[in-house]
Amino acid sequence: MLGKRFNKLMLGPVAGVMLMAAAACGGGGGGGTTASEEPTGGTSSAAGTGSLKVGLAFDVGGRGDKSFNDAAYTGLERAKTELGAEIKELSPSADGSNRGDLLRQLADAGYNPIIGVGFAYAEDVKKTAEEYPDLQFAVVDSASNAPNVTGLLFAEEQGSYLAGVAAATKSESGHVGFVGGVESDLIKKFEAGFVAGVKSVKSDAKIDVTYLTPDGDFSGFKAPDKGKVAAEKMYQDGADIVYHASGDSGLGVFQAAAAAGKKAIGVDSDQRQTVKETDLQSVIMTSMLKRVDVGVFEFIKAFQGGAKGGTNVTYDLKVDGVGLSTTGGEIDDIKDKLDAAKKDIVDGKITVPAKP
Repeated sequence: MLGKRFNKLMLGPVAGVMLMAAAACGGGGGGGTTASEEPTGGTSSAAGTGSLKVGLAFDVGGRGDKSFNDAAYTGLERAKTELGAEIKELSPSADGSNRGDLLRQLADAGYNPIIGVGFAYAEDVKKTAEEYPDLQFAVVDSASNAPNVTGLLFAEEQGSYLAGVAAATKSESGHVGFVGGVESDLIKKFEAGFVAGVKSVKSDAKIDVTYLTPDGDFSGFKAPDKGKVAAEKMYQDGADIVYHASGDSGLGVFQAAAAAGKKAIGVDSDQRQTVKETDLQSVIMTSMLKRVDVGVFEFIKAFQGGAKGGTNVTYDLKVDGVGLSTTGGEIDDIKDKLDAAKKDIVDGKITVPAKP
């Protein structure tokens, strides 16, 4: 069984991590615990003995999205540094149609375990895991009950609730916005939590919601131009803070915020640190942290310790699997309010909706 570890992520900067966990039994089940154009060759770098070979296939947008995929890569690099893993990462084509090919490419090259980053990998991971029953797989953001697949899940709605509390408390106009990349069930969790958090502070707040592409069209995660247009409309209509859950498209949201002299909230990584454009960093009031890096690293470490798949691991506020960044100090003055909201969620006094 996978041992439980806890990652110590406060409401502030991600540092000094105690590891959180994943639990898995070898067979069946499906129970859970809390806790480019062509395939891009990525890196294949060895450390230590090389006996641990880990393959990772990114979602659309690939490495360099300053968000979701980059968070996964941080976990992969940590496995190289701390566990002596040889690592390789691949990126899908622009439409993501070759996800299955990437997984098979890694499997045929002897990588084990193999991680698919993003819910769009669900079916491809399932099929590939059946074809390679002796290998272990993980899929981020999708549940699984296959005996050799681990689902790495996150309570995005809980972290987004805190983002909503921060937005409503800091908003001077009482008008905020949410930009989702793809209108999928997963991204709707971000919307639902955010709206609930805003309403908990200002019940009469106005909340604009826009999705860049419909469910199934994953280009919404790699369309900064669309993100910019959507956010521009919100700022023009009176919103003073916009939260995005749109991958690489968030860059457009930040550009719109800078042009309007307004604020934005990032997602997945501490985007005030990951966005390279210095003129955009100051518009990012906070980011909703989704610890994909911890999930990826913990899965690899558990595999190295002999763990098998067949379960789902959820990273929530209780184990600091989600939270808010404090880089820039813009939410330091409302820390008590945010801590109180977090405590109420952890204690069960607040149940955050996962659907709008």
